[in-house]
Amino acid sequence: MKIVAIIQARMSSSRLPGKVLMNLSGEPVLGHIVNRLKTCNYIHQIVVATSIENSDNPIEEFCTNNKINVYRGSLNDVLDRYYQASKKYNADGILRITADCPVVDPEIVDIIISLFLETQCDLCGLSGEFPDGLDCSVFSFTAIEKSWNEAKLASEREHVGPYIEKNPDIFKIVPVEIFHNLGHFRWTLDTQEDYILIKEIYNKLYKEKKVFLTQDILDMLKKNPYLTSINDKIIRNEGYLKSLEKD
Repeated sequence: MKIVAIIQARMSSSRLPGKVLMNLSGEPVLGHIVNRLKTCNYIHQIVVATSIENSDNPIEEFCTNNKINVYRGSLNDVLDRYYQASKKYNADGILRITADCPVVDPEIVDIIISLFLETQCDLCGLSGEFPDGLDCSVFSFTAIEKSWNEAKLASEREHVGPYIEKNPDIFKIVPVEIFHNLGHFRWTLDTQEDYILIKEIYNKLYKEKKVFLTQDILDMLKKNPYLTSINDKIIRNEGYLKSLEKD
């Protein structure tokens, strides 16, 4: 079974435009995400899926210059973007990663993919009280295709998983709870405050050719607890909540 990691990326973030190419320790955010995923054991191919909007030309340019596969599709219909990219790269299983997660943990990704393969499910994803920014889910191509055909609501098109998650009678879903009582940590990149915190994480932990993991971040924050207050007032999953309002 061919597992393709698809990283959704765009420059037109409403709260932090251009965030996916912002600098972290000498490398763009997107570059770090690709490099971290390259250390995973079960990923056969990595693709950056961006939009056809001119504003996303710099993403294609970065990918081309760094020999990273890139697909360009709909800006707002992200489900269509994933479906078309999955078809182009002949994916059997699709790992969904967002380009605002520069501390995505390759060990956790491997756990999720291995369980997806073991259970032969439609969706296997990190669940429970995990730090925001470790999000990762694997979808079967058949589930993505069925969603693409049937999903109608804005929240079901602007995001990849909602239609599948809302229909457990149709799809086999395997949630994976690895962490407990860690949902208050925010390591995603959506605001200037997030960027300040993530820069601190990279400044303290990043070493070239060595991937720091979740436990490294937790240990560092335990020694520097003041850092968690930088972005602790921001609402989790605000983008999805806005999509629900459109429904």
